Formats: sequence, structure tokens, C-alpha cells
Amino acid sequence: MIRFMQPWWLLTLLPVLALAAFYVWRQRHRRAYAMRFTNVDLLRTLAPKGLGWRRHAAATALLLAMVALATGMARPAIDTKEPLERATVMLAIDVSLSMQADDVSPNRLEAAQEAAKQFVGELPASYNLGLVSFAKAANVLVAPTKDRAAVTAAIDGLTLAESTATGEAVFTCLEAVRSVPSDGAAGIPPARIVLLSDGFRTSGRSVEEAAAAAQAANVPVSTIAFGTDSGQVDIGGQLQRVPVDRLALAQLAETTEGHFYEAASVAELKQVYQDMGSSIGFRTEPREITQWYAGVALLLALCAGGLSLLWTSRML
Repeated sequence: MIRFMQPWWLLTLLPVLALAAFYVWRQRHRRAYAMRFTNVDLLRTLAPKGLGWRRHAAATALLLAMVALATGMARPAIDTKEPLERATVMLAIDVSLSMQADDVSPNRLEAAQEAAKQFVGELPASYNLGLVSFAKAANVLVAPTKDRAAVTAAIDGLTLAESTATGEAVFTCLEAVRSVPSDGAAGIPPARIVLLSDGFRTSGRSVEEAAAAAQAANVPVSTIAFGTDSGQVDIGGQLQRVPVDRLALAQLAETTEGHFYEAASVAELKQVYQDMGSSIGFRTEPREITQWYAGVALLLALCAGGLSLLWTSRML
């Protein structure tokens, strides 16, 4: 289907139509004048016998060329389907106060940020990537996108807050995955969640509820545990132990058929997306075809000039 990107330019057809109307009027006027002409011999010299309809061919071709040019100025386009990769990975990073513990050098949060950025650099460019941070609540910092720079910048800008809502992080990631446009593909895209955390859940829905929701959506959650059992942080002037909840993180990964890691290398994290596959949807994009109209106009103009030379020995 042809549509016009700048339809107001179609107004340039009006003077072309006016010229065509004037041509028709002029031809009818000439015919009426010829009927009143009494010198038949002289009339035959003015309008050679046998030219007939051919004397209108050049003018018709020229008018059609002008129509094509005027229409082309409106930038005609046709809709084309461009393939669009929908496979999505969501990163969820714990920013609770326990992540400032320095039992992992330089501290848990910075270690998680570094691992996350390495993962971003290795992820196939065709995949969507989103970022969620969670403490007392979970927030989408970057919706699924192919803009890796935006995700990296958001990772660098993470700040600490109180509490740990691990379950809410998973639910928020699932909602972000569902927000990826369908673009002609059926169902939600294939997706994976990578959750980087250390502590026990202290806020929001349970990890078990989150695991069940991810399992129902067929979205594996891979978890990465940062820290040791001897980790400590100073909160409100008091030194508190912040051991890692390996059991909950491991069960979350196992229930959803993801992977659990305690020390994650880039090579290990590649397992998260290697078996993910892809979902190719389609995005409709206009493809401009102005050059087609310009080509037709040129061809018609050449025909007009050629026919006029052939039948009247004049260009037009």
C-alpha cells in the first residue's frame, strides 16, 4: 500500500490539473473554430490528414510526467517489514546496604557492577537488555533496549538503599519482559533474568512466589551470590553481620531452571543466554519510493519529446 510522507505536496497536482483542463478546453475551441473555417484547402495544410489522435499523445505524456513529478514531491512510500530480534535479558542488581561489605574486593556492590558490565559487553548485540535495581522496592532503571551504553551508565550510577526485595525484583523483571513489543510475533519473547544479590529477603513478596511466577512464564532466573559468611557492614554506627543467603538464591535458580553462581566469570555468565534462542518479530517501516516516480516522470517526458519530434517535427 502506497502512502505519502508529506501529503500536503499533493496540492501541486492542482496546477497540473488546471493545465490539463485548459488543454482540453483549447482543443475543443480549435475544433469549433475549424468548423467555421470556409477555406477547406487551407485548413488541410494547417492540419495534415492522418495525424488524428496522435497530436494529443505528446501532450498527454507531458501532462502525465508532470503528475508523476507532483506526486513524487509528496514523498510516496510503501510499508516494508523489517525483522526485529525480541530475545530479552534482564539484569537485576541488589543495592541494599549489605552490598557495601568489603569481604569481596573492593566491595560487594562494585564487584557486582564490574561483573554486570562485563556481561553487558559480552551479550549479543541483537538481544534486548534491561536493568532493574532493588532494595526495599524494585525499579526499572532501563527498559529492554539494544542501547548498551544506557545500561552501562545506569549500572555505574547505582546507589545503596535499605532492605532487600528479592522477590519484587523478579516480578519487576517479568513485567519489563512483557512490555517488549510483539511486532508481529506471538507471545512474550524468550527471556532470561540475571539476579545479582547477597542478602536475605527483608521486603516485598517472597522468593518462592517470584520463582513460581518466573516458572509459569517460562523465564529462567540465574542468580549470582556476592559475598562470604563473614561479611560485615556498619549500619547506624553498629557493626552487623551480613552473610549470603546462598540457599534462597540457589533454590530460585533451580526452580526456574536457571544457573546459580557464587563467583561468576564472563565465561560462566555466557551460559545464561547461550540456550535462549531468539524470537524474530517484524517492525513496519516506510520505504520511500520517490525515485520510482521521478523515473516514470523522466520516461514520460522523453516519450512526449520523442513523439512530438516523430509526428510533428517539433520538440513539443
